Amino acid sequence: MWDSSKDYRLLVAQKSVELFLRTIEGANLRGKWNKRKALTNAQNMVPEIQSLYYSYLDPKEIAETTQINTLKDQAREIVDALGGDDWYHQFFQLVGRAEKAKLEESIAKIKFFLNIISGLKNRLILGEINDPIIGIDIITGIISSVGKHPESDKLLVCNVNLGRRAITVVTNDLTVKDGNMVAVSLLPPAVFQGITSEGMFLGAGEGILKEVKGEIGGIPKGIPLEALNESRNFVESFLK
Repeated sequence: MWDSSKDYRLLVAQKSVELFLRTIEGANLRGKWNKRKALTNAQNMVPEIQSLYYSYLDPKEIAETTQINTLKDQAREIVDALGGDDWYHQFFQLVGRAEKAKLEESIAKIKFFLNIISGLKNRLILGEINDPIIGIDIITGIISSVGKHPESDKLLVCNVNLGRRAITVVTNDLTVKDGNMVAVSLLPPAVFQGITSEGMFLGAGEGILKEVKGEIGGIPKGIPLEALNESRNFVESFLK
C-alpha cells in the first residue's frame, strides 16, 4: 500500500499553496484583479490536498481523482482572478523601477505555485517514487542569453527557453553560453543579490551540464543521479 501521506508531490503542492497565500498577502500587486477570489480558491485547495494525503491510493489512481481535477479548476480560477493568461504584465506596467525587483520575486513565486498545481497530475502519473525530486519538475531548456549579474562578478544571469515559457536562472558557473542545452529544476524562487532565480541548473562534478539530451520543455535524458542531489536538498528545505 502506497503511503500517500508522505508523497512528495502532495507535500510540495500544499507548501506551494502556503507560499502563494503569503505572497499574495504581502505583494504590492496593483491593477485590476480579484484578490478575494484568488485567496478563496487557494484556501479551498488545502482540504482537497489533505484529503489525498490519507487516501492511501496508488499515485496513478490519485491522478484520476476528482480532487486533482478540482485543483486544476481552482488554479484556473486563480489565473482568471489575477487577470487572465497574461496576468503578470499588468503588474509590471504599474510599478516603478525601485519596486521592480521585489515584484519580480513575488511574480516568480506565484508562477511556481501555479506550475506545481497544474503539473501535479503529470507527476503523479509517474507512479510510486519516494524521492524529493518528484515533487518538482526537471525540464530540458536552452540558454537564449547570458548577462553579467549587476552586483556580483561571480554570478551570471541567464534567460532560459523552456518551450512554453522562459525563465531566469542565476548561476555561479561562469562558462555558460548562449545555446547551451541544460537541465533545469524548477525550484521555489530564490533571490541572489537582487535578482530572482526561478530554477537551478543541474550539474555533476565541475560546472553545470551543458549538452543535455532531450526535447526543449520535456524531461532531460541521461542525467547522472548525482546531478539531482542539490535539487533534492532544496526540496527538503522547502518542506521544512
